[in-house]
Amino acid sequence: MSLLGAALIEIMESNEDAYTYEVLGTRAYNAAQSGIQIEMQRVFPLIDASNTNSSVCDSSSRNVSFTSIDGLNGCSAILQCTSISHEVTTSYYTITSVGQCDINGEVTSRTIEVQAKTIN
Repeated sequence: MSLLGAALIEIMESNEDAYTYEVLGTRAYNAAQSGIQIEMQRVFPLIDASNTNSSVCDSSSRNVSFTSIDGLNGCSAILQCTSISHEVTTSYYTITSVGQCDINGEVTSRTIEVQAKTIN
């Protein structure tokens, strides 16, 4: 009977770890998604939709911390934007965001990449 109880406790601990990583993975995904939205807003400002701000897309990476946001505490996103110009009026952008959460030494990360182009 005690062997069965020990096996049941082991299964419960394994399920608890899997649930913890699932929650951390979801938080990392949301951090990456938020990073994409921040960078898209920088490149394609809402003030003037016909005017892109290509100068902010310079291939250097930048880090955004979400420590002051409930639900993303301990999470950050590393953002990178690259652009390619085609002809005179068209630019193509690739924005990559790596969301990472570090909670009590447990680290998870998720990567999202978005491609966009200017509308003429």
